[in-house]
Formats: sequence, structure tokens, C-alpha cells
Amino acid sequence: MRNFTKQYINGEWVDSASGETIDVINPATEEVMGSVANGNEEDVNKAVEAADKVYLEFRHSSVEERRDLLDKIVKEYENRKDDIIQAITDELGSPLSVSENVHYQMGLNHFTAARDALDNFEFEEQRGDDLVVKEAIGVSGLVTPWNFPTNQTSLKLAAAFAAGSPVVLKPSEETPFAAIILAEIFDKVGVPKGVFNLVNGDGEGVGNPLSEHPKVRMMSFTGSGPTGSKIMEKAAKDFKKVSLELGGKSPYIVLDDVDVEEAANATTKKVVNNTGQVCTAGTRVLIPESIKEDYLTAVKEAFSKVKVGQPREEGTQVGPIISKKQFDQVQDYIDKGVNEGAELFYGGPGKPEGLDKGYFARPTIFINVDNHMTIAQEEIFGPVVAVIRVKDFEEAIAVANSTNYALTGGIYSRTPSHIQKAQEEFEVGNLYINRTITGAIVARQPFGGFKLSGVGSKAGGPDYLLQFLEPRTITENIQRQGFAPIEGVD
Repeated sequence: MRNFTKQYINGEWVDSASGETIDVINPATEEVMGSVANGNEEDVNKAVEAADKVYLEFRHSSVEERRDLLDKIVKEYENRKDDIIQAITDELGSPLSVSENVHYQMGLNHFTAARDALDNFEFEEQRGDDLVVKEAIGVSGLVTPWNFPTNQTSLKLAAAFAAGSPVVLKPSEETPFAAIILAEIFDKVGVPKGVFNLVNGDGEGVGNPLSEHPKVRMMSFTGSGPTGSKIMEKAAKDFKKVSLELGGKSPYIVLDDVDVEEAANATTKKVVNNTGQVCTAGTRVLIPESIKEDYLTAVKEAFSKVKVGQPREEGTQVGPIISKKQFDQVQDYIDKGVNEGAELFYGGPGKPEGLDKGYFARPTIFINVDNHMTIAQEEIFGPVVAVIRVKDFEEAIAVANSTNYALTGGIYSRTPSHIQKAQEEFEVGNLYINRTITGAIVARQPFGGFKLSGVGSKAGGPDYLLQFLEPRTITENIQRQGFAPIEGVD
């Protein structure tokens, strides 16, 4: 049992003001695997005050100091590799191989990239007679999701540390243990007191007061649209800077000039990756009638090879859904698909055979899906794909752009004019051509969307530091006319 009933505030593990705890459920067993503190407004106030107290000192720390700090974090993160992998496997239900090669590795990549970015990042720039200075924005509130316990958390923390911004982190109460390990890492390497603060709890008790606190100058949130909307509304009261990385309904366009089997394998991987609990999941596949039968044969074969099972069983590719609530939501979407007239082609409601315990869902394919159906328009966050027929490429682009999301999209085609048109007209933040839809390559590609997929500076690459910086312009009378320095005065 993992029981962590204290908060990490001002460089110390302290009792939570609430005296309450939240049980954490292992989604593969449906059993309690531990508990964490259920924080409240008093905890948030203490954490924000601690961060605010050291804000100016940390903002003015040297680039070299912050780079050395990140380097120490990288090394200790590597030392805690097995602990991180085991925690994520238990709390998320991620297969061991995915916990290591995806979740652990993505977290490491973000800290490494932030450290390296400081080698060349220009915090000061002379523009004529003006000096433009990029300085840490102030105390930043970070609210991170359960589906990537290290990726999103490390992304935000690494950029904030590199920028010189102290933080208060609220991780998801469903996957809190990876964040606790990060707190232990920061404590061991000597992150200055107040620079990092961890307050566990739910959205009502911690997220709301963090978003409303007048000394928090920036809120960075990754998660669902409704929660993002609430955070923006609360932050607007005192005009906080807000960055929202939200959901998606990513389309795959597969045209009749490509290897259908290859395309089917790629689309399958992107639907079942992380049990479909990914904002970039390619849950809409748009195909012309001419390849319908070939594609359906290939994608059914690809789905049949996907092994759903216990996270620690060898060969498992897909683990459980995170919670009963989320499992029920996925089942509701499958029911809606059937009730609205889509044809169930593979999978369906309920759990896979032999997996009676745990929140395991059956990878599912719907065909003959009308684009106005719920499963074609709303984010499911489970391993469910809707196959939509289109008459031609023009219609495919129109259908691809027809949702309220604009995060990622993909196209498989060998026709240059189609690729060019997709580049020009596909309404997505990240477009993937003849390859699997992913997130972004760390330290190189900005990642994020628009419409209901998010607002604010995009994640990824050295530009992500800009999330936590504010530019200032300093203009001086360099001619010194009438303002010559006083002799003998420093």
C-alpha cells in the first residue's frame, strides 16, 4: 500500500490542513492501492505563499544555477526509474513496457530538453536602443491529467524551473504517486524551498482555490474541456495568463493510393495506444468507398491481434481504463453508437473474455458511421474507432474539419496534390502525413491545437519556456544628456 497523507510545501512534508484522504484505486484490480491527502484551500494558500515568497529570488537566479538544478534532477530521475515505472503501472494500469518506454521516458526527455534549452535560450535581447528582457511570470499553478502522469507533469515543471518560475502542482487524484516521486526527487537534489510545492486533492478542494488565488499569475492546465473552461473562467477574474491543453477528435484520412494494410496497422495503434486514453487518439477514420472492404478486412485483422490484459503480463499491449467512472463513460458511448444506428463491426460493450475484474474495455470498431453521430463528434477517451465513408478527398477534408476540435490529424496518401491540400486546409495544430499520429518530438515540435482543443502557448521545444515568461522592454537615454552618471556613486 502506498499511503502519502502529507503535502509538500516550502521544502517540507507537512500534514494536510483538511485531515482527509483520498483512496487511489488500481484499475486492473479494482482494489485500493493506497491513499493521498485530500487538500483544501488552506493547503493551497500555504503553498502559494511559499512560492510567492521566493519568487523574486528564483526569478533572478542565474541561468547556470537553473541549468545545474535541472541536470541534478535528470540524474536523480534516472536513479528512480524503477520506482516511477512501478507506480505508473499500478496507478494507471499501463503495461510495464509502456510505463517504461513511453511514460518514464517522456518525463526524462522533458527535463533533459529544458536543461539543454538553457544553453542557447536568450532571456535578454537588444533591439536597437531597447533591451527586451524575458522574466519569470510569477507563481504558476499547474493542474495535470491522469492519462500521462509524468509526461504532462514533467513538461510543465521542467519549463517552469528553466524559466525561473516557482510552482504549485496539483496532479490528478487518480494518478498521484508519480508526482509524489517527483517531489522526492526535487527534495533530494535540493530544489530551493518554495520553488516547488505539491498539493494533492480534487478539483473542488485544490484546483478551484488555486485558479482563484490572487498571487497565482499563470495557470497551466491539461485535461478535459469542461474543466478547462472552469479554470479559464476563474482565472479571468484577475486576468491570469492561462494555457489550456484540451481534448481532440483526431481524424485519419486514408486514401485509395496507399498500402491499406500499413494504414490499418497505423490507425489501430493510435486508437488502442494508452488504452485509447489519449487526446490525440485517431478515433475517426475517413475512407473512400473504393477501399472500404480492403481497409475493413485489414483493420479487423489488426484489432484481433491486440492483446488486452493485466499490465504485468508479458505481451500485454492494452491495460484497463483508469476508473469505473471512465469505463462506464466508454460503455455509454458504445451504447450510443449502437442506438444511433452505427454498425458494430468488432468488439462492443462489456469486458474482454477472461477479464472479469478490472476496468478492461474491448477495443471496438464502428462502421457505417454518420458524421453527425455522437461517436463521430465527441471525445470518447477509450479504444473505440468510428469508420466514416466519404465519396472523395474533398469530402474527407470537410468531414475532418467538421468537429469542434482542432488538435491533431493524419493523412495517408501518395498523391502530391492531396498532401498539399491537406497541408493547406486541415484544421489541426499538428498534421501527420504517412505516419502515425503522435504528440510532439520533445525539444523540437510545438504541440497543441485550437478551437476546443486549447489556447495559449503550445507545448514542446524551447518555446515552451515562454509559457512561464513575460517580456519587459527597458529603454534608456543612452546619450546621457543631462543624466551623466554621478561620479563616485555605484
